[in-house]
Amino acid sequence: QVQLVESGGGLVQAGGSLRLSCAASGRTSSRYAMAWFRQAPGKEREFVACISWSTTNYADSVKGRFTISRDNAKNTAYLQMNSLKPEDTAVYYCAARSGSYGSSRTYDYSYWGQGTHVAVSS
Repeated sequence: QVQLVESGGGLVQAGGSLRLSCAASGRTSSRYAMAWFRQAPGKEREFVACISWSTTNYADSVKGRFTISRDNAKNTAYLQMNSLKPEDTAVYYCAARSGSYGSSRTYDYSYWGQGTHVAVSS
């Protein structure tokens, strides 16, 4: 089992930046791919970014603005969000799946955090 706890959300003006963190605990010695998803009010949960041990992948809507990274020594994944837009407003969830490869599909992930809220004002 892996437990995930997100932090770093908040309210920011359009054009601003935030960095989200996802701290993993439990069976973190295993190899996991990590991802960020988000869910806006009234919408389905959508893929934002994922990272395996060597590769990253991004949704088109965040490419060039968001960067996913991980610090394996700290068992922590990050999402650096720059040039934020009001449409980035959502609850952001961290997710993990066993194995070396990331995925953009929610059902590929076994472990989820509780979410952290990001609000971007215009």
